[in-house]
Amino acid sequence: MKQAFLFLATVAVSAAAGGVTAWAVGASDGGRIEYVEHQVERTPALGAHFTTYQSDQYPDLTYAAENAVKAVVNIEAIQEVEMRGRSYDPFLEFFGFPQGYGRGGEPQIQERRAGGSGVIISEDGYIVTNNHVVDGATKLRVKLNDGRSFDAETIGTDPTTDVALVKIEAEGLPTLPFGSSDALRLGEWVLAIGSPFDLQSTITAGIVSAKARKLGVIPNEFSIESFIQTDAAVNPGNSGGALVNTHGELVGINTVIKSQTGSYIGYSFAVPESIVRKVVVDLKEYGVVQRAMLGISFRPVDQDFLDKEGKDAGIDRIGGLYVASVSEGSAASEAGIRKGDVILSIDGVQLNDAATLQEQIGKHRPNDKVNLSIKRGGSVKQIEVTLRNKAGKTELITRDDVDVMEVLGGKFADAGTKLCRQLEIAGGVQVVGIKPDGILARARVKEGFVITHINDRPVRTLDDMRRMTDKVRSIDGVYPNGRAASYMLVE
Repeated sequence: MKQAFLFLATVAVSAAAGGVTAWAVGASDGGRIEYVEHQVERTPALGAHFTTYQSDQYPDLTYAAENAVKAVVNIEAIQEVEMRGRSYDPFLEFFGFPQGYGRGGEPQIQERRAGGSGVIISEDGYIVTNNHVVDGATKLRVKLNDGRSFDAETIGTDPTTDVALVKIEAEGLPTLPFGSSDALRLGEWVLAIGSPFDLQSTITAGIVSAKARKLGVIPNEFSIESFIQTDAAVNPGNSGGALVNTHGELVGINTVIKSQTGSYIGYSFAVPESIVRKVVVDLKEYGVVQRAMLGISFRPVDQDFLDKEGKDAGIDRIGGLYVASVSEGSAASEAGIRKGDVILSIDGVQLNDAATLQEQIGKHRPNDKVNLSIKRGGSVKQIEVTLRNKAGKTELITRDDVDVMEVLGGKFADAGTKLCRQLEIAGGVQVVGIKPDGILARARVKEGFVITHINDRPVRTLDDMRRMTDKVRSIDGVYPNGRAASYMLVE
């Protein structure tokens, strides 16, 4: 029988530039094996029908990863919670149940710990992160990539964008420069860097899947959502970490995981650099975010709009934002924008959804000017708008100015004509929800209460309440059963 022999030859090629490869030489007679080290070039092996490898034509993420990771930190947020005590019970202690609540029903302080990430943006210790990472924390501890740890203080927070600024006392820190989220292209490679599951300095890669995503996940009436969507793996603990382009520049702050489990399943979202940079500058310079407002309600002109309202509105083409109403005394009102107008673009950026408009307005401050392209009837015109603050003024706000709706701590709605007629009032704002720790909760105001005056000033609509910036001293109103009530705040 003819015997067949198969001779196997292997060729090893190193993928690491200037790397070292060990070649094994073996003798067939069982002799000694020697290892000899050789320097090899970075030349990938090619299969049949492949084009020549050109390194400058393919993404290399090592530069961005090795540099950006140095400026991403782990943040431990510690919250002290008061636990009501219970009496000492020897029976429970006998069976091994912990008796750590104290004796005699005395309250005990318990620490709750949560983790997140942050990005160093200045050599003297300013760090940007998410608001939800530091919200409610009584102590913050920051761990750097090099292993050092520092206590941190909160400089300011912005719940409307879920961005916060904290600071540690240090010098000469590695920083991450801001890039341009506006310049990001779909399909562009990005890195997500953070501390998921307490694994510090974890780097994952993906592409930009979409821009200007609005998810409705930030629990604030004035929330600004225009997320960058990527498929870079992001998990709990990545919040506040960096989204980085291939140049090693910060283009977003990782914020949201969209999944049914709370862990990564293919989608993650980041606040774009265009919003982060503006919020950080405001918090650093003014101590409060300077929020510019246009003063309109609107609907995207999509197919659903055309099917339901297009004929009556005289609109037969998809594109732009339909102005449903204009607030009296607002920036839009003063510029001459009317109900029924269609806003096509702002400063040259085409508008087809709420997120894009929110992002573009969110980059500005009161008294900034923007140019809107407006379609009215069959013509298109350019309108310059001077943006205003929530009080309808062009001045910047200060730390002493307050967000009345925020400090009240509730959810509100216009009382409506029927209820106002029933209660014999000219107007009002009804409390439809109460948040813990706000003024309403502390004053024990009940849901359904209709606010008619704040600080003796009439409150007839939500717009009236939004324009108020003075510290709340008194609240007057009436309950749906007709019972009038007044609440005075005593410090």
